[in-house]
Amino acid sequence: MPHRFPRATLLAGIVVLVLAGGGVAIPDSDDGDPIRLAKQEDQERGGFTTSPRCARCHSNADRANAMRDASNRDVAPFDLWQGTMMANSARDPLWRAFVSAEVASTPSRAEAIQRKCLGCHAPMLERGSADDAPPPTLEALYAEDAPAQVGLDGVSCTVCHQITPEGLGEPESFGGQFTIGDDARIYGPHARPFPMPMRHHTGYTPVEGRHVLRSSLCASCHTLFTHGFAEDGTPGEAEFPEQTPYLEWRNSAFDQEREAPGEDAASCQDCHAPTDDVDGLPIETRIARNPGGRDFGRVEQRRPFGRHIFVGGNTLVPAILRDHRDELRPQASDAALDATIARTKEQLRERTATLAIAETSREGEALRVRLRIENRAGHKLPTGIPVRRVWLRVRVRDAGGETIFASGEHDAAGRILGADGTPTPSELAGGPIEPHRDRIGSPDEVVRWESIMADAEGRPTFLLMRATGWIKDDRLLPRGWSADHPDAAATAPVGTDGDPTFGPGGDEVLIEVGTGASKGPLTVEATLLYQTLSARWAAELFTHDTREIRAFRRYWEESDRTPTVIDEVSTTVP
Repeated sequence: MPHRFPRATLLAGIVVLVLAGGGVAIPDSDDGDPIRLAKQEDQERGGFTTSPRCARCHSNADRANAMRDASNRDVAPFDLWQGTMMANSARDPLWRAFVSAEVASTPSRAEAIQRKCLGCHAPMLERGSADDAPPPTLEALYAEDAPAQVGLDGVSCTVCHQITPEGLGEPESFGGQFTIGDDARIYGPHARPFPMPMRHHTGYTPVEGRHVLRSSLCASCHTLFTHGFAEDGTPGEAEFPEQTPYLEWRNSAFDQEREAPGEDAASCQDCHAPTDDVDGLPIETRIARNPGGRDFGRVEQRRPFGRHIFVGGNTLVPAILRDHRDELRPQASDAALDATIARTKEQLRERTATLAIAETSREGEALRVRLRIENRAGHKLPTGIPVRRVWLRVRVRDAGGETIFASGEHDAAGRILGADGTPTPSELAGGPIEPHRDRIGSPDEVVRWESIMADAEGRPTFLLMRATGWIKDDRLLPRGWSADHPDAAATAPVGTDGDPTFGPGGDEVLIEVGTGASKGPLTVEATLLYQTLSARWAAELFTHDTREIRAFRRYWEESDRTPTVIDEVSTTVP
């Protein structure tokens, strides 16, 4: 019978970001650095097998034509997956740092926090434990034994492809509560698969399972409601929608699950594991080659064939994994991690949002510019864990090229600067929270789209376990979002009342500034910027002191923290 592991009743982990072992006994080292992870090896445990075994047939080989697109480019699942955040979910040092902050803040709930977080970040460790085994911990991920090996393989092949269709898209499957069968079946989208090679080399049997093409498969970990704790560990009563990309998608024009999907309907996989090649052509290829590096004679070409790129918005962590591989030891090569970073930047630039100038005028010393931001994603922008943000940088230059107005400038650390050239108070730990803005009139006013959590007393909090609601959530809504939808309550904006231009599909911002005696024509430049980890979140994280946080801070300070450009426009005004 299929089995479902017990739901940890408290808190929650996050799929792209909840946190790692503070309060957990980590082996000491002379230099005080706890991040010494094992190299990935071929291993099996509890019905799961690590990706190196899958790679024997599902990686590219020079003498095989399998898993190549029409232009002979490598599209093998393992090759594309290995550099993604899914492959590195358990090695992610940001995840580990945040977990450590959460555990250190509520040590009495360390077991529940870790189990829930591991359920999606190291699911083969959490699911592969025997029923009578002690609860899995992050400490286990520092070893080199079988539990560590399956855990460090992250969201791997034999996780997603063993999930059964039972309950997908329903609340009982959210928060990592998907069901794994006990019959060693590997689900794929193709009818009548040739089973012998997989059975012979892995012990698994490939079967058709069209549910792997549905957004509800992704929803099981990318929909998370949490019940936080008081400082003493007392469970809270409020249910908090910590991340809801699936529900945002379901309440959008992109929803495929409704009775009559619209022309924009697209699944999570259509964007994050596309079946077209980079030229937009459908991929049709053999889905495997033999372990000797040649094609299987009886394996036919198939379509659809999804490129396992799983591209999102995270350029920070892949770069850290690449630059600190001696400690984090990712399986992916530098080239594979660089490819993930490049695809992410392309995704953000080409398919995420657009910025347009809707109106310009100048009367005397008054300059007026109206900007329109359109969200092209099938969910909020930014979505997922509430550590990301998007903001607007505006510059006005006179005829001689001198800047006469600027808003949203940043320093090398990615901190937003005020008129005096120093980080604004809202960038600092304990600082004020910036309200939603629909107008800019001074350099100290910056438009940013973000989500800020509230604790039980209504105060800002940067601990997921303290969150009971939102102080602010003005992330850009997807096109087609409706206040009448069943998922509206879990996805509704907060703090945007009084802004008539904020709504489904985007927002508008009015720039009204004085130009003094500056001679025209004036040049107006506007840039939409994205940040994986907001400088404010980083500042709050660094108020905690754990080994994982100290390690991540070192990585972070050595990284390129320049925000990514989503779009930019310019115009001249007489």
